[in-house]
Amino acid sequence: MTQKYKVFSWLLFDFANTSFSVMMVTFAFPLYFKNVICAGEPSGDALWGFSVSLSMLLVALISPVLGAAADYSGKRKRFLFVFTLTSVVATALLFFSGPGTALSAAALFILANMGFEGGLVFYDAYLKELASDKSLGRVSGYGFAMGYLGALSILLLMKPLLSGGIVLSNASNIRQSFLWVALFFALFATPLFLTLRDGKREVHSPLSLAAIGRSVKEVQYTVRHIMNYPDLARFLLAYFFYNDAILTVIAFSSIYAQNTFGFTTGELIVFFMLVQTTAIAGSVVFGFVTDRIGPKRTIVITLFIWFAVVLLAILSDSKELFFYTGMLAGLSMGSSQAASRSMMARLTPAEHVTEFFGFYDGTFGKASAIAGPLVFGLVSAQAGSQRVALGSLLLFFLTGLLLMTRVGSAGSRQALEA
Repeated sequence: MTQKYKVFSWLLFDFANTSFSVMMVTFAFPLYFKNVICAGEPSGDALWGFSVSLSMLLVALISPVLGAAADYSGKRKRFLFVFTLTSVVATALLFFSGPGTALSAAALFILANMGFEGGLVFYDAYLKELASDKSLGRVSGYGFAMGYLGALSILLLMKPLLSGGIVLSNASNIRQSFLWVALFFALFATPLFLTLRDGKREVHSPLSLAAIGRSVKEVQYTVRHIMNYPDLARFLLAYFFYNDAILTVIAFSSIYAQNTFGFTTGELIVFFMLVQTTAIAGSVVFGFVTDRIGPKRTIVITLFIWFAVVLLAILSDSKELFFYTGMLAGLSMGSSQAASRSMMARLTPAEHVTEFFGFYDGTFGKASAIAGPLVFGLVSAQAGSQRVALGSLLLFFLTGLLLMTRVGSAGSRQALEA
């Protein structure tokens, strides 16, 4: 199997799983959850925020241990398969959700999102073995570009089903779209599992008591000694804050656009298509920029763009201006995520790549998504203004920016290799 085909199958997985992200986390399901399942009640914001936060918390707790178990056993692909299957099945089961099923729908979403987010730990860890240090930025950028292309594709495919609006009268079509999302995810994820191979390090089950015990000890060791790598620690802490804000924007963007600006479903579809298009451009262009000027400088640039995005979203008084704001958000979303993954890959030693990505994607990535959506939902419900809730995200971006300016990538890499 050629290296180029392996890289393509890895990129295709991003094409597959982002269909879940855009439909189930960003666009269709959040609106369906609030407008149909919760009948438009303001408490729907709080319950949605709680569901996102809880799913992230659970992933944050288990990711480092399972990442260490994958490194120890060499069974990274098996873990990825289990998480992917969980997300696909739970997404398909949301076909049976409807009015009065808030708790069961929330439980299925939590399970589906755990499968999606938890799988990223093992998926991202492949980056280091598929790309050289000189091409990390480009390959990471290509991955996110493929992801946004997948999101654009699923939006085009689902447009006929969603054109009737995300309302009770069109509930049957919306529920059918969840089945198509599950099928799309499963279909395009399959090449990765046929192409990439697990290592042969340990004959015992990666989930045996001995393996889990060893993994817990390795995670404890990493936690105790992570401060020996100050640049890595600063980066992860910076990522914690600015990723919190990014994930909150993603989780509430469709609700914000509809409730604050009165977007119709058709306008939302066009809006998210434009966002995905600029995200593709941002991922590819800033992938090259990252390899040229380094991931740290690239991340700092994208954080300044995020400041502009949030301020424009708060101050926007027309749908047209919000459309342009969304396009700018897409540009910064693709670029910041690609540069962050490249930065983490540069700082991570090969022998602990999945474990460290467990902290990146899990402890710091997912735990960062606990506070933002929860605070946004509560502030929105209490203040009755999503603009006020959006303003709180500026503090998260500012904290992440200040911490990021103190990161020195070379020092962390040398310390880790030592």
